[in-house]
Amino acid sequence: MKFGSSLSAELREKYHRRTVRPRKGDSVKILNGEFEGIEGKITKVVPHEGTLNVEGVTREKQKGGTAAVAIRSSNVLVTAVALEDKVRKKRLEGSE
Repeated sequence: MKFGSSLSAELREKYHRRTVRPRKGDSVKILNGEFEGIEGKITKVVPHEGTLNVEGVTREKQKGGTAAVAIRSSNVLVTAVALEDKVRKKRLEGSE
């Protein structure tokens, strides 16, 4: 299964690529679905399902409490990339 998210126009210009594999800590904007337009940081990534969780995107449970909602990675736009990982930083900046 493919697992990637589109980059914003500024990041495309900066890194010379259209997509990136989303990681915990990246800032994203949801483009489709019930939560369209919400922006936040990624809190959890599930690559084999192709989904991720965004902070502030929750649903009320029947028994009370809240649960994080899984968003498909293709339905988000990455607006800021977390570059704490040296290998990821080198890969992104070296792809020019």
